Amino acid sequence: MHVQKMKPITTFKLETSYDEQFEIEYEIVSLSSNSNDIIASDLRNIEERISVNQECIDNLNIDIDRLTNYADGWDYIVAAASGLLTGMIDAFFVGEFNFDALKADSHKHVNHFVEKYAKLTGYKDKGRGLKGAIEYLEEKFPVNQDNIWKGRFSSTKHHHLDDFAHHPTILGLIASIGVSFFKSAFFVNNKGQWHYASIDEIDTKQLLLNWCPLIISGILRWIVYMAESKYLEKYDKELPKPLHNLLLLISYSPAVVKILSHTSNWFGHLVSDMGGSKNTPGGGMGIPGLFVSTLKELSSLPILKNTRLPQYVGDLYAKGKWDMRSELAILEYAGKQSIPVILNELFVRTFYFVRHLIGEYRQNSDWKKVNWDNVIPWSNRTINRMLTIASGTFVAVDVADAAIRSATKSVDPTTFFANLALRLNFVGVGRFAIAIGTDVYMGYKCNKYRNERMHIQNEQLMLYNAKLYYKQAGMWIAAKDANDAIERLLETSKQAMACAQESISDINEGLKSMQSYVPQIEKHNPNLLDNISQILKYGK
Repeated sequence: MHVQKMKPITTFKLETSYDEQFEIEYEIVSLSSNSNDIIASDLRNIEERISVNQECIDNLNIDIDRLTNYADGWDYIVAAASGLLTGMIDAFFVGEFNFDALKADSHKHVNHFVEKYAKLTGYKDKGRGLKGAIEYLEEKFPVNQDNIWKGRFSSTKHHHLDDFAHHPTILGLIASIGVSFFKSAFFVNNKGQWHYASIDEIDTKQLLLNWCPLIISGILRWIVYMAESKYLEKYDKELPKPLHNLLLLISYSPAVVKILSHTSNWFGHLVSDMGGSKNTPGGGMGIPGLFVSTLKELSSLPILKNTRLPQYVGDLYAKGKWDMRSELAILEYAGKQSIPVILNELFVRTFYFVRHLIGEYRQNSDWKKVNWDNVIPWSNRTINRMLTIASGTFVAVDVADAAIRSATKSVDPTTFFANLALRLNFVGVGRFAIAIGTDVYMGYKCNKYRNERMHIQNEQLMLYNAKLYYKQAGMWIAAKDANDAIERLLETSKQAMACAQESISDINEGLKSMQSYVPQIEKHNPNLLDNISQILKYGK
């Protein structure tokens, strides 16, 4: 806020009682001839600052209201009842975690997917089943580095994990593209050691087919750049945006098409390895899943490669058979566990929506006036508190059920906790943890916004005080101007009285001097004085 300064006579400071680091500085200034202009300018600045602060306070009020819990008894009752109901559904319908059964089911789904994908890409079954589908996909989507590891730096069980190009991740796609364009692959063994391998037999024709689209895109992009520069130089403006985007699309198209083609080949080869090899269809070592692949990539970092993590990931994949099919089995069970959790969420949010919608309509008596921010069941602390109660009740019922069932078939504490872990709904536990974290975070944000609002309100109070002082200064200036006007009027009155007295004196002197002229008037104007006297006396 810009304030014009008037020269102060003196200054002094006061420390406020509510904030030891906050001081108020006062200045006593003398009134000058341009004080009215300065006060008017400063008042405008103060009004602008007050307006900005009020807008901030209004926005903070909205956020504070959203982050304040307004749940009442009915909200808590419904939330707890929802958690109890869905907890019973979880107890009686989800069941115990059976990894072997889930993995067997996952194998069936993966085998079916491999056969279906092969048929979509042109495979004719002819009774060969999964083995024929894998053979077809390996031939249709070959990769150069598939066998260069043999006898060197990997093994049959580990090579899909050690070769990053066999990972179903973004880094896996980048590694696969690198193999295709540079004919060089890299592997990381279970000791965290990096190995680079060049492709012995390089197909020059295939190499040219890979690079030509990129070179063509580079040339086209250069031509587009030169054309844009010439256009800018000639017309002093850039190409129209639609035309610019169209030219970019055309110039990058060859490279994009080639990258997409390679991505399709990479994905097709991963599908061929997903269900095992052609020698062990439906079994063997499949490709690592997203979780194991990410762990492997992290374990290759310099800060982690010398730890036990690389060996742990290798054993998890090779000895524990933790490939993509295993991860899919876990995801399938997690999906089954998520059903009662989703139902719990749905019940609570539906109740909140219906109750607040009815309340808004009763308050406004018009659907058009409904404030939907108060109705939509998310992004406020009330609904999150209800979900915390609901998910907490759900977890309590789940843990109680798991503990009772585990106790009935366990003979020692070790088996008890093992059976308990198999019965727990970890999706529900995770949702409960998220609800608690969100509730705590909302409380923190609410307190932060309240402190910020208090600070701005204190500033508003001082601005209003400053406004009052400026108004008082204007009043005193007006009083001074009125006093000056009264003094000028008095001086003028004195001058007028002096002039009147002088005029009366002159008139008296004139009347006295007129006596000396009477004889001459009578001599030269007989009967004039009598006529004047008659006129003055009778008006005619």
